[in-house]
Amino acid sequence: MAPTVAELRAHGIRVLESARVPTPEADAELLLAHVLGLTRGQVQAKAVTGGVVGADERLAFVEALERRAAREPLQHITGVAPFRSLELAVGPGVFVPRPETEFVAQLAIDALQATAVPQPVAVDLGTGSGAIALALATEVPHARVTAVENSPRAFIWAKQNARTVDADNLRLVFADLADAVPELDGTVDVVVSNPPYIPDDAIPRDPEVRLHDPAVALYGGPDGLDIVRALSQRALRLLREGGALVIEHGELQGAELRALLEADGWRATATHRDLLGRDRATTAARGPRT
Repeated sequence: MAPTVAELRAHGIRVLESARVPTPEADAELLLAHVLGLTRGQVQAKAVTGGVVGADERLAFVEALERRAAREPLQHITGVAPFRSLELAVGPGVFVPRPETEFVAQLAIDALQATAVPQPVAVDLGTGSGAIALALATEVPHARVTAVENSPRAFIWAKQNARTVDADNLRLVFADLADAVPELDGTVDVVVSNPPYIPDDAIPRDPEVRLHDPAVALYGGPDGLDIVRALSQRALRLLREGGALVIEHGELQGAELRALLEADGWRATATHRDLLGRDRATTAARGPRT
């Protein structure tokens, strides 16, 4: 007798709970949705109404469940990661965008929308999958957005997502953030970045991060701020006077990052808390050019 959606859902939850996956119910439902070609809501409805699952779909679900129980990221199994209004392709070699980075994107979007020019300019340094840059390009369609990435593997994912989203106001550039897009120096309104900021000896506890996110997207030197130092200097050259800088960082790095930026000459530094009340991003404004 074919198993029901409810039976497979319950089995999935038990397996993921035993593997100590943080969100077993959500992940079991999302894996079922992926295998069955449904939304999570449709899976929940079929679990109530008694829908059954064919043999091929059951096998695919069991295989996906085994991968998730081994702590492979859910997004690597389904191949997609939601980010604001977007659904991005992700996989090995690229950092999986997190919900907290949606808050960072919002700060950059707000800064772009507050710019009193017809076609504001934004640069996303270290774009990874393209998440922040694509959010800016689609939510502020009158802006011109440049996304910079220096990892060949991540750049492939960014190109795929750019093709899928098809935002004609987005430009992808393969370059190191320390010297990228010099032709934009002094013309940019917003620079945003989610750089590597984990200290080298602070190994993440979660296997999904430790084993699957690329190290170049995680670790930022002994104090985690080596890339931020280069980012600060590059942003100073890119931004026009009064332009805004938005940087994501760890919850304990706000004060140190503000001090770093102020020493470089940035003005109006401020650290912002995400929806969980944790320090998540620091913003600053570029002062007059000397």
